[in-house]
Amino acid sequence: MKGLLLKGIIFLSLTTSLLLAGGCGTSRYAKFYTLSPLEDKNAERNVKTAQHDIGIGIGPIKLPEQLVRPQIVTRASRNELKLSEFNQWAGSLVDDFSNVFAENLSILLNTDRIFIFPWRGPVSVQYRVEVGVSRFDGALGEGAVLNARWMIYGAGSHKMLVMKRSTIKEPMNANTYEAMVAAQSRAVGELSREIAKAIRALSE
Repeated sequence: MKGLLLKGIIFLSLTTSLLLAGGCGTSRYAKFYTLSPLEDKNAERNVKTAQHDIGIGIGPIKLPEQLVRPQIVTRASRNELKLSEFNQWAGSLVDDFSNVFAENLSILLNTDRIFIFPWRGPVSVQYRVEVGVSRFDGALGEGAVLNARWMIYGAGSHKMLVMKRSTIKEPMNANTYEAMVAAQSRAVGELSREIAKAIRALSE
């Protein structure tokens, strides 16, 4: 009887020790990221330019379905994607992309009249930009890739004025998800510059 009692005490002690050890172990926590817009260093917002009062409609902006998820997606090979459970977007990637793109155009074209689809109420836009993204990922330690087909429509959004395709590659300076998101932000910035240049050419 005493032997059974002693074995029970030893078993209980071992179980408690294992539970405490597990509770004291280091747990991994998810990190959350967001894209960043261009830095507004050279924008002269107090200077009236040809684009100062221009109205720009943004959207729809479409991303591949495999990217519309909380996990950040990286590319292991041409046909294999990796989803990180511990590195995620802080919100909707589509909304984040749209908001950063809109902010970039506001800076580059020196206008606050930027409307993101679907806009509510009557708004006056001279141009509407539609973007279809086919790739927005990359390989850790290598770089980010953004492939997109974009169109610019005139007033009323009926007449297509420009249709182009952009392929943008941004290198990374570290093998981290933070460096990946920074490279993706620069890629969105470069796409914004290409589209802003096209809009300036149309409005001259």
